[in-house]
Amino acid sequence: MRSILGIARVEVRRFLRDRSNIFFVFIFPLLLILLLGSQFGANSGQARVALSGGTGTELEKALAGQLEEDGIQVSKAGAEAVRDQLSRGRTDVGIFIHDDDATAYAGGQPAALDVVAASQSAAQAVLQQVRASVQVVSTERRQQSVLESAGVGVPEAVAALEQSRNSVEPPRVEVVDTNDVTQAFQGLGRFDLGAAQQLLLFVFLSSLTGAATLIKARRLGVIARVMAAPVSSWQALAGQALGRFGIAAVQGGYIMIGTAVLFGVDWGDPLLAGLVLVLFCAVCAAAAMVIGAVMDNDGAASGVGVGLGLVLAGLGGSMVPPEFFSDTLQAVSRFTPHRWAYDAFADIQRHNGTLADILPQLGVLAAMALALLALGSFLLQRSLSRAL
Repeated sequence: MRSILGIARVEVRRFLRDRSNIFFVFIFPLLLILLLGSQFGANSGQARVALSGGTGTELEKALAGQLEEDGIQVSKAGAEAVRDQLSRGRTDVGIFIHDDDATAYAGGQPAALDVVAASQSAAQAVLQQVRASVQVVSTERRQQSVLESAGVGVPEAVAALEQSRNSVEPPRVEVVDTNDVTQAFQGLGRFDLGAAQQLLLFVFLSSLTGAATLIKARRLGVIARVMAAPVSSWQALAGQALGRFGIAAVQGGYIMIGTAVLFGVDWGDPLLAGLVLVLFCAVCAAAAMVIGAVMDNDGAASGVGVGLGLVLAGLGGSMVPPEFFSDTLQAVSRFTPHRWAYDAFADIQRHNGTLADILPQLGVLAAMALALLALGSFLLQRSLSRAL
């Protein structure tokens, strides 16, 4: 086992020491995710409002209750946290309640709220919903104040207003978007979709271009010298496979952690997301072994890796969401590992999917990894006797 880990560690270090990989492995993916999220970031199908301040006050309770009654998703956080959510597109509108506002509302006086809308276009529509909800709260408070000023006690005034609301059914307009594509993207944050797509794209690309190091190791006789040591052929092959897996895991783990920290990407259950990443990395590693064993020129292998990686990523939904694909293209995309990993991430991120929900995707990814690994090991063992 020590020999296998030693070979894998050397392969990962050789990949990371290549300075040409610094930009494309660590910088470019995050820049691309930032660009895609800023321009085309998806929004949740439900309006989202964050409340800050006034915890436990009448004003805060009245606002939260009315917003939820109007079908708006309400969250509560500190002022800095709400501003951060607005900047990252994690909420549409932020409402800041100051102590003076809560005191004025409790005394029946007008309260001035600070309302901030996010930059995305959908936030303007949510802002109008918030204004309507605030207007309802304001009207009810004024009605109660009028009754109290006429000598009606607070409990009696509240009961009378409640009775009047129950006796009259107000007109309601409910807008339901039946578009399947719109419903498919519900629950996504601004950067969530782009992060999942670019994760799959760059992990696969880095793995296939990393096949060049395997060809160099064959040309320079590194693998042959390793097998001349007290290391069996299967250990050498397992070390190479684990090394390819390590390259993919470094790329994928970096993107996943980096986007979560910098852009607030919600990957859902971290254990399930990590499991999907592990199996996808295994597929990438096995595919890299196949290319590294079949081809003898490292430059040509890098070109083929980039071309093949981009084509499969496009077909698998890493460039355009597969929800926009035609039926024929939907069927074709099922032959790529990207599509199965994309669907697994979609279940976890958007619908709080469980292990049972993503078992079909995990099973297909595991089958792909095993098939490619067996093929890659066989081809690599045969390539060792071939002159370069």
